[in-house]
Amino acid sequence: MADRLFWVLFSKYVDGWQTALHALHSDTIVRWHREGFRRYWRWKSRDPQPGRPPINTALRKLIRELQATNIGWDAPRIHGDLLKLGFEISQATVSKYMQHPKKPPSQTWRTFLANHAGCLMAIDFFTIPTATFGVLYVFIVLNHERRKVVHFNVTEHPTAQWSAQQLLEAFPFDSAPCYLLRDRDGIYGELNQRRIRSLSIEEVVTAPRSPWQNPFVERVIEPIRRGVPEPRHCVQ
Repeated sequence: MADRLFWVLFSKYVDGWQTALHALHSDTIVRWHREGFRRYWRWKSRDPQPGRPPINTALRKLIRELQATNIGWDAPRIHGDLLKLGFEISQATVSKYMQHPKKPPSQTWRTFLANHAGCLMAIDFFTIPTATFGVLYVFIVLNHERRKVVHFNVTEHPTAQWSAQQLLEAFPFDSAPCYLLRDRDGIYGELNQRRIRSLSIEEVVTAPRSPWQNPFVERVIEPIRRGVPEPRHCVQ
């Protein structure tokens, strides 16, 4: 009410007030306010050295000495001891000045397959439709070193017991490999795992939904499904 009275009196006693009147959109006023706040806080927080203030050399040396003399201590533990000693420092700063040794990169899956090709075999199942609209399940065992199918068999009703028997037939007379590569098919249950352990074989299980981790056996299966012979692979 007071502001309205002010403008009534202003328009009554001030001549030519219409020439000084400018109409502004509300968005313009909001934009001016935001720009004013940005400039204010930019001026308020001005600093010739932006960022976290550095700590002195002695404190950095103390952090690394605590880390070296107490193997296994992490940043929260060292930060707690520094607070007990009277140093006002954040945990992030302690972590920043700790030494972080670089871990050697782990070998890739391709490198693992190449390094263990001589003692690695792979197993897999695939299906083939029949002319009478049935489905046949084919089990194959592939030698990685020579890309050779060392064993295969076909059944209409695959079971865990049947697949475990195929492992015995595939590796007779102490011919079992050191490593056996397989996927996460449910047919490789406890019975198959016990059979694999009884043959002194170490299982290498691929990641879920990752057929590319068993590439050589997949390369054998695809031509068989299409009915195209693969001359590089020998079937025994």
